[in-house]
Formats: sequence, C-alpha cells, structure tokens
Amino acid sequence: MNITNETSYLKTFNEEERALYTEDLSVFYGGKVQKLFDASLQFKKNTITALIGGSGSGKSTFLRSLNRMNDRVARVDGKIMFHGLDINKSNINVYELRKNIGMVFQRPNPFPKSIRENIVYALKADGQNDKEQLDQIVEESLRAAALWDEVKDKLNKSALALSGGQQQRLCIARALAIKPEILLLDEPASALDPVSTSKLEDTLKQLRTEYTMVMVTHNMQQASRISDYTAFFNLGHVIEYNSTAEIFTNPKGQLTEEYIQGSFG
Repeated sequence: MNITNETSYLKTFNEEERALYTEDLSVFYGGKVQKLFDASLQFKKNTITALIGGSGSGKSTFLRSLNRMNDRVARVDGKIMFHGLDINKSNINVYELRKNIGMVFQRPNPFPKSIRENIVYALKADGQNDKEQLDQIVEESLRAAALWDEVKDKLNKSALALSGGQQQRLCIARALAIKPEILLLDEPASALDPVSTSKLEDTLKQLRTEYTMVMVTHNMQQASRISDYTAFFNLGHVIEYNSTAEIFTNPKGQLTEEYIQGSFG
C-alpha cells in the first residue's frame, strides 16, 4: 500500500486553544529503524482525541513519546511543545513532566497495595503527608474516576481484589491524584468486558471538562462514541486529523476511508 500519494489533512488550533502540539516528531528504534515519520499534531484543550490505525501504524509510539516514555528504548527527534517549552529536550525534568502529562496503560497495573495507598503513593513520595488533605484527594480522585461509590467502604483493602474495570478506573484515579493537565491512554479498554468498557467510557466523557485526553484505540466504535477529534496513522505516518464526525462520515483521504470501512488494518 503506497502512502506517498496521500495528502495529509491536519486540523489546527490557535495558541489559546491547544494544550500540546508536536512538530516533525520522528522515532527511531535501534538508531536506524524508523517507526514514526514527521508527525505534526495539535491537541485542543478539554477534548478527547482518538489515535486510530492498524497494528504497527505508529500511534502507540507517538503517544508514548508525549511524556517521554520512549526515552530508554528509542531516539525521538522533533519538537513536543507544552506551555511554550520543548519537552523533548534533554534538560527537561521527566519526573516533573509526568506530573503534568499522566498515562494509563493498556492493562490495569495497580500497585500491590491498598486502594488508598495506590492513590496517595506518589503524593507521599513528593512529600505530602497531611492525612486530612490526602483523604480529600483520595475521595476527589476516586469520584472523578467514577469509582468512589464502589470502593468507599474498602479503601484499606487490596487494589488487586478489584475487578479489571475497577482496577483500570483506579489507575485513572491514581493518575488524576497528581493533577495532570493531560491524560494519555493507551487502549485503556482493550482488556475489559463490555459493561466495564461502558463505565470507563462514561468516566472519560465526564473528565473531558477538566482534562485534555489523547487515547489510542483499535475500536472504531469507541473512537466514534467518545472522541471529539481523530487522527489516523498508517505505517508511521499521520494521514489525516480532523473532527471525529468528519473522519467517520466524510474522510478526505482514500486510505482513511478504506480503513474506516474495514478494508485493511
């Protein structure tokens, strides 16, 4: 499949609207194998953007670059702009960066600790020890992740005793506890059953009012249900980026249309 004849259609936003943007982002594994080619994308504040494309299309590689998760496994060239700073530069404090750009992974990964300790662990490591304040953050985070009512009476029980869907929402709550501006989600529902997926999607839609979210998903229905914008990746290239409604009903590129229709991927 030749992508070189495709025109790239990219949605743009003004400086006040965008929470984060990349310029010519490229990723190389082993110093030579290029997995992402000159990806330039802008993300609007308080929206959900879905990254779609087949396996190996570069969407997860792109996502993981946004908070420097690829540092030890790949070379990342280009700019990642956040609050006027290029956060891809070597002098950036990655630990501080990840307080502002949190991440939730494909499979739930709660710590083997109590539900409460999962939420406060990073806060305590950062020097916060006021019990009343920590208790408030625990409740606020769990409420934001739509989990409080289900676990409020068992905060001292092991997080590993929760269902898969509850564990994933706990991981979201854990990420929210440190008050990030942006939340990255790498196929957060792929390991969940339909009921848990529905609850997770409802949670993400509610969080949109306070957070900017970028989500990798293989699920076309999920992307169309909950995202405001969609970027289509193919073979390491961003082919098209537009409102989700436009991508799914009126794609500009032939490759995008073929992928949406299920012709490949």
